[in-house]
Amino acid sequence: MFYVIRDSDGSVRSVSRDPAPASESYECLSPEIQEFFGQASPDPAFGAADAGFVRVLEDLIDTLISKGVIRHTDLPAAAQKKLLLRKGLRSRISGALDLLGSDDRIL
Repeated sequence: MFYVIRDSDGSVRSVSRDPAPASESYECLSPEIQEFFGQASPDPAFGAADAGFVRVLEDLIDTLISKGVIRHTDLPAAAQKKLLLRKGLRSRISGALDLLGSDDRIL
């Protein structure tokens, strides 16, 4: 976890491992943190591959939970929170894209 202080224009002014007044917390792999340290991925396809891989991991975790191999509570609290957030976002997106509704209606 890093703590970021921004300039008035919104650009990152400083990054620290310790919280400071008016700082925002960010994950270590945040693109802004990587850019600040000059470690941004030179290949945009790598970021897209990461996004796809995250979806695979998310589906794998869901499968392990549904099969009873692991429990949601076996995961660290931070992982539980992130999974619940992603599930909520995915359900809102899939609900928003359900333009035709279900096929259960009788015509």
